[in-house]
Amino acid sequence: MTATTFAWLVLLCPLVGTVVIALGWNRWPGRSAGWIGTAAIAAAFGCAVVTLVSIRTRAPEHRELSSTLWNYAVTSGLDAKMQILVDPLSVFMITVVSGVSALIHLYSVTYMQSDRGLHRYFAYLNFFVLSMLLLVLAGNFVILIIGWAFVGAASYLLISFWYRRSTATRAGLKAFVINVVGDVGLVLGTFFIFKHTGTVDFLKVFALTPHVFGHDSTDLVVACLLLGVGAFAKSAQVPLHTWLPDAMEGPTPVSALIHAATMVTAGVYLIVRMHPLFEQAPTAADVTAIGGGLTLTVAATIALVVTDLKRVIAYSTMSQIGYMIMGASVGAYSAAMFHLMTHAFFKALLFMAAGSLIGAMAGVQSLDRMGGFRRVLPFTFVSFMVGGLALTGLPPFSGWLSKDDILAFLDHRGGGFEILGVLGYLGAFLTGLYTFRMIFRAFWGEPVEEARELEHGHLAHADVPRNPMTGEEEDTDIGFPGPGHYIAEREMPMKVAMGVLAVLALIGGLIQIPGVDLGIERFLSTTFADSHLVRSEPSTASSWVGLAIGAGAALIAITIAYRVWVAEPGTATRVRERLPALYTFLANKWYFDEAIDFLIVRPALTVGRLAGSVLERTVIEGLLTGGAVGAVRVGSAAVRRWQTGFVRYYAAAMLICLSGVALYFLISS
Repeated sequence: MTATTFAWLVLLCPLVGTVVIALGWNRWPGRSAGWIGTAAIAAAFGCAVVTLVSIRTRAPEHRELSSTLWNYAVTSGLDAKMQILVDPLSVFMITVVSGVSALIHLYSVTYMQSDRGLHRYFAYLNFFVLSMLLLVLAGNFVILIIGWAFVGAASYLLISFWYRRSTATRAGLKAFVINVVGDVGLVLGTFFIFKHTGTVDFLKVFALTPHVFGHDSTDLVVACLLLGVGAFAKSAQVPLHTWLPDAMEGPTPVSALIHAATMVTAGVYLIVRMHPLFEQAPTAADVTAIGGGLTLTVAATIALVVTDLKRVIAYSTMSQIGYMIMGASVGAYSAAMFHLMTHAFFKALLFMAAGSLIGAMAGVQSLDRMGGFRRVLPFTFVSFMVGGLALTGLPPFSGWLSKDDILAFLDHRGGGFEILGVLGYLGAFLTGLYTFRMIFRAFWGEPVEEARELEHGHLAHADVPRNPMTGEEEDTDIGFPGPGHYIAEREMPMKVAMGVLAVLALIGGLIQIPGVDLGIERFLSTTFADSHLVRSEPSTASSWVGLAIGAGAALIAITIAYRVWVAEPGTATRVRERLPALYTFLANKWYFDEAIDFLIVRPALTVGRLAGSVLERTVIEGLLTGGAVGAVRVGSAAVRRWQTGFVRYYAAAMLICLSGVALYFLISS
């Protein structure tokens, strides 16, 4: 069997899992649906590993393989096919996506076991992974757009999974609408590219780009900016980021899946995959790089004041994706993909540890209510620390090597990109600050009531389940969270999944060490062989200087966080009281939601109401539809009056008509 055959099997496994769980949902007892879904994704991971091994055995110049199942539409220059592209980049992505997703499925088997929608959950989860795998394996723009849309639909289903919770349904709709904006950008960008190249096949487009597009030509810049809109919407970059924090309304494993291995990394993958286009349109690449730098700064500052545990981690995802977008936009492709991989490890771990902590809190997510869990949740605490240290970027954890690899490239490129590098180091400092603010507040200090219950061996359960965002009372029926709460210390599937990710978050960065081994860069070199940017990598010495600066910034941030939230409690409150305007500004998330509401939502509603009341009712119903209906009614009434039933009236009418016809011919002749 060839590498492409196993790549098709990577797609087949989650497809079979989705269908089997969905069609047999009432036949699978207990947690069977969870095990079936986990086995399907684990099988996909196995096929991905075989594909990886198979492609590594080939010579570098023969590692780009295209495979087509059938021609969907080949007409008028459109060559839309059910086609996949198996190359180092896509193989790297399917390995990371399927591997981390399998662990999240395993974690979910226990975490969701008391939920009455368990079968529906795992059907959605398998579909989500299938969509992401289709997106990254796509060999042409048509399949890419299909996978892109499927990911958006699956995210809506999972974010609003608890559909009787109003905050969840609103969050799902918000994510869907913003992602549709990105879908439109992707489709329009594809149109511009197809218009000039006459093909949607990736390899053909990349080969034709230097010949049909001038350097920084207007059409190509517009096309890349539209692709950037798609990437920014999917990867939650400013200003299309507001859906991501609200997406925390989904179950915690869903948050881990969206933030770690799927959805939000799709935008990074898109820019890296389209690097021949962006290198030919550097203006568009600069715009996306600046957007990434702005996002990492905005998200990091908001994370300093957010008190919802899952939302703090969500904003950290925005910030880390900003690093990847910067790297992908400036030519640090292997560094961006390296950080994508390590981020998948430690971010999935952080969400899983957060889920265990929330389970101990009986569903409460507020940091204001947490404290003192360090001794009663030792495994969760160690996992959180490993994930936090990797996120912060301290050696030898994986995030240190991957994040600072991007910053070293920015410093090396020059030409103003050093400013983005400075933003990156500022982000590294803020990352350490908000990460350990979260850790110190949750695990240090006096034990809260729930922690004391655990000391006596009792896991807290709420007498009345409540929505953690609104405080509304809820039940535990279908459409709401189940009654059970679970912690990693007592559940082996959760512990195994978190343990594997903790090891990867610790040592996963060793695959690429400056001056020692550049495993990822070497493996991906075939994909970027046509790039003129990757030929100017920073020196080993420069890379290590960047690593030292990043580690120093993180260490200073941790020291400050310890002093503020452990050594001198109350400091944060005093700072907040001295800077109330700044705190309000950050607590309101830079007022992005309000700005979008004022500039886009309200004008759109006004135009819609105007169109409904004036255009629809007055013009269309009153003049067009109403006028036609009125004319028919008048004509019908006139005809009815003529239908008297008297033969003499009909004879007279006939004579009049015949006389008129005869008169016409006499005059015209």
